This record gives sequence, structure tokens and C-alpha cells, in this order.
Amino acid sequence: MESTTFDVAAPWQLSPDVSIRDEIFGALAYHHITRRLVFLKSRTLVDVVRDLHNHASAQDAITSNVAEAERDNYARALSALVNAEVVCGR
Repeated sequence: MESTTFDVAAPWQLSPDVSIRDEIFGALAYHHITRRLVFLKSRTLVDVVRDLHNHASAQDAITSNVAEAERDNYARALSALVNAEVVCGR
């Protein structure tokens, strides 16, 4: 596994190897190659992840989906999802 550094100014997307299943708490992300299951613990985070490919950067996706006071938290969450291989660069 190659380590990727998360840059909020870079373009990202949901990994093509990942399926997301909506749940009451947010969603489950299942990586079909690593067989890893990751919990996305809010609907807003699910919305941001699903919307990443529509924006020039992760910051743009966060800005369009998240209140200003919470944006740093979502950037940290996306960084963790990059490390979990749920989100990848494009």
C-alpha cells in the first residue's frame, strides 16, 4: 500500500474499488480489494464524499456541503478516508 498525503486543494474522488451503503448513522464504505469496512458517521460526510468528483478540489466539495464552522473537521475526516483508501486522487 502506497501512502498518499491528503491535500485539500487537490482533486479527489470516491475510490472505484469502494461501495457505499447508506445507513441511519451515515454509511458503510466497503473496499472490495482490501475488504476493509469503514464507517462514515454523518450524512454530511457521505454527501461530501459522493460529491468530490464534481469539484476541482476537496476544499470546494467541503465548502459546498458543510457549514463554515465545521469545515476543518471534514477536511480531517477526508484525510482519514484517504489513508483508508476510501477516497483517492484523480
